[in-house]
Amino acid sequence: MGDGGLEPGQLLPPMRELATHLGVNPNTVAAAYRTLRERGVIETAGRRGSRVRSKPATTARELMRVDVPPGVRDVAKGNPDTALLPALTAAFTAAAERSDAQPVLYGESAIDPELERAARAAFDADGIPAGPLAVTSGSLDAIERVLAVHLKPGDAVAVEDPGWGSLLDLVPALGLRIVPVGVDDEGPLPADVERALEAGARAVVVTDRAQNPLGAAVTAARARALRDVLAVHRDVLLIEDDHGHGIVDLPLRPLAGVTRSWALIRSTAKAYGPDLRLAVLTGDPVTVDRLLGRQRLGPGWVSRIVQGAVVRLWADGAVDARVVAASYGRRRDALIAALAERGVPAQGRSGMNVWVPVPDETGVVARLLHAGWAVAPGARFRLESPPGVRITVAALSDEDIVPVADAVAAALEPAPGRRYG
Repeated sequence: MGDGGLEPGQLLPPMRELATHLGVNPNTVAAAYRTLRERGVIETAGRRGSRVRSKPATTARELMRVDVPPGVRDVAKGNPDTALLPALTAAFTAAAERSDAQPVLYGESAIDPELERAARAAFDADGIPAGPLAVTSGSLDAIERVLAVHLKPGDAVAVEDPGWGSLLDLVPALGLRIVPVGVDDEGPLPADVERALEAGARAVVVTDRAQNPLGAAVTAARARALRDVLAVHRDVLLIEDDHGHGIVDLPLRPLAGVTRSWALIRSTAKAYGPDLRLAVLTGDPVTVDRLLGRQRLGPGWVSRIVQGAVVRLWADGAVDARVVAASYGRRRDALIAALAERGVPAQGRSGMNVWVPVPDETGVVARLLHAGWAVAPGARFRLESPPGVRITVAALSDEDIVPVADAVAAALEPAPGRRYG
């Protein structure tokens, strides 16, 4: 399978038949199939047998992109607007000077005390339950560590669909099974979450704000409905990803505290730049203790110099969330309105992305590329949800809105005079 000898979707031979062919015990083949299934390489459907998964865990969704030739505008990558990112020189200089004066050595706290105080105050202000803190190298690192310390291969995780492509890669890579959960502008659909949990999902991942790719943000009403569902399944692991902190002005509606095991994560990537590689996590004492224990056996800690720089950025008010949110919101709303005027529905309640449903991703992406715009194909973000394309507004100026809307509308018209909508 690794060398392409077996195609995605190809049916594997029955275990006894393969055992006879190889001259080994059927239990050996059964164990091998079980390992492949737990690692997300194959899937089994009862008497219909086992098949190679169409998207094995080793296939990165980040590769589901188009090459951007010269002269084509890239609105696909999901990066923040660099004009809205703060200068880092002063913050890192101050952190380095502090490190020169008092170097951090082995055996010291993994968390900068000032960062811990500032993060805890911010969590308290948003109504997040009190809990110990940890620092990781970004949101995905935090999610991986939390899943790893609670679940075992073969366990099921309820994940938003469409959702973050990297998370859709991570879950099967850990040997876990994905259970898709529908999502709308207000967050995950409670009925879908309930079905997933009743079917045995042992964890659920929720994006609180700026959901990627839809831009959903959990509302007060949706949070109440989700809490009601989770209250019936208190043994489930709840992970909340609040990567929109610092770039969204919508209030956080946390679900944390309903289940016994939970974690809420905030990264600095969108507000301060992806290269900072830092996220702050809080959760129940058992979850955080397990995470810190496992972290000590690996990287040990996230650089205290990086942590100190983030503390300085927070203290200086280097990013005004209201200004950043307003900038992204203006471009996002303008694009959605321009598309609506052309008969094209689109979504994007918060964050820096707009999701456009399309009937044929491949054709639309190709036509937009020909028109000078590279958009992200929805396949990177989907499991069972309908096709679409993602447009990142962070790369757009006010003057770009109409040309992009015109290009999308034209790409959705299979014949003159016929519109999608």
